[in-house]
This record gives sequence, structure tokens and C-alpha cells, in this order.
Amino acid sequence: MTESLNFFLTNRFPRQAASRFMGWFSRIEQPLVSRLSLAAWRALADLRLDEARKTRFSSLHDCFTRELKEGARPADADPAVLASPCDAIVGACGRIEGTQVFQVKGSPYGLFELLGDEALGEKFRDGTYATLRITSSMYHRFHAPHDLSVSQVTYFSGDAWNVNPPALKRVAKLFCKNERALLRTTLQTGQEILLVPVAAVLVAGIRLHFLDVTLHLRYRGPNVMACDARFAKGQEMGWFEHGSTILVFAPRGFRLAAAEGSVIRAGQALMRLPEK
Repeated sequence: MTESLNFFLTNRFPRQAASRFMGWFSRIEQPLVSRLSLAAWRALADLRLDEARKTRFSSLHDCFTRELKEGARPADADPAVLASPCDAIVGACGRIEGTQVFQVKGSPYGLFELLGDEALGEKFRDGTYATLRITSSMYHRFHAPHDLSVSQVTYFSGDAWNVNPPALKRVAKLFCKNERALLRTTLQTGQEILLVPVAAVLVAGIRLHFLDVTLHLRYRGPNVMACDARFAKGQEMGWFEHGSTILVFAPRGFRLAAAEGSVIRAGQALMRLPEK
């Protein structure tokens, strides 16, 4: 009953219009609005700001996209470790069954449907995947999981379903329906890794440091953008403008280093690279 109510309250309204409104409202830099909004957020979620670089925020958006103090998220220095790109709760994860993965147990989706590219999906046949859910109170920036380069970004405009467990149980192939960006990356060791930030209800946009545009619901897709951006392990790549999810896909041979249901921080071990 509680899950059904949660799903109804967080999904059964004009989701895209609400997301656009939140994008506007969160940027209001009026002290009273900011204080009241942050107070309401603290009352509804476990919002901890002790690691934040700033102690005062001009708006909700300023707090959502907050940076952390230097050294707050050190990346695992082991070159055999693929680090988590973000703070998250580890959701469905494990071996890719052919080209099929799960958003939750019993609710599959296909890589082709998510990526829009059958040949690309085949590259990850029988590989490894992890679902990283960023809650609203968590740190919303994401980082390079290894020394890597980004060769292409494909932006898919879509819906704005909530990505919490009640919605994942009820909306088939939710990740394939929501707004998302596909980042094709190549590790310094040669393997290709896919990072797929998936937006959700009230997410105003996805921002990448190496693109001069904010990816949001008005930026219609799919749009394919070639690029050549290089990152050191742990270096910041971009941010969400609210909580959401990042899907990580690795080819065959990678092994999970984190368990489903665990809380992980950016920089901690998510997977291990194949042994040489």
C-alpha cells in the first residue's frame, strides 16, 4: 500500500511540466525562498552538507549541484579497479544475460532498446552491468571511473518517470523511456565502457563539462555528438540537476566489486578489470 501511494504521488501528474517548473524554481535566488526550500528539503530527506565546499547556498539549484571539499571523494588508486562514478545505492547489477539486463528482478530490458544501437549492444553481450541510483539528498556530480576518453555522446529525449524502486517495479523498460545520455568511453587500458546517466522526474537537466549545452527535456533527441574529451580517474565529468541514476556497462571479463543494495561513494571500487 505504501509503495503504491509512493508511485501515485511521484508519477501520476504532468511529469515533464513539473520537471521544467523545478528547473525554473530551483534557480530562484531570493533569500527567503532559498531558506524555506532548503528547510523543507531537510525535513523530507537526510540532507547532509558537512562535506560541501560552501556553507551557504543562493538557491536550491546551487545546493543540488554543490561541489564537495577537496579530497572528499578520492578515487581508488588501484589500476585494476573501475571506480563508481557517483555516490549511489547499488541497484540491479551482475552479468548481462546475452544482451538483456534488469532494472529490478523480473523486469528486463534490452541493451538495443536502451542504447538505440544493436551493434553497440552486441559489444557488451554477456558483460557486466551496475545500476547506480542517486537519491535526492546525495551528491549529484559524477566522475571518471578510470583514466579514459569520451568519443561520443548520444542524447535521448524522453519521459521523466521517477526512478525509485516502486516505479522500477511498475513501469516496464523505464530506463529505455526516460531522458538519458549515452557516453561512449574507452579506458586507457583499451576496453570500452558505457556510462548512461538517466534523468528522472524533477530533474531539470544533465550537464557535461565537455559539451557547451545542458541536456534537458527541450533538447530533442536522439542527437549524436562526437567529442574527444580525456579524463583522469576521479576527475569530475558533469552533474545532474537533481537525483537520478547512472547505468554502467562493461564488456565480458569485468567482475563486480560492490553488492546490490549497498551504498557506494564516488571513487570506491565498483568493478574489477579483467586479469591480464
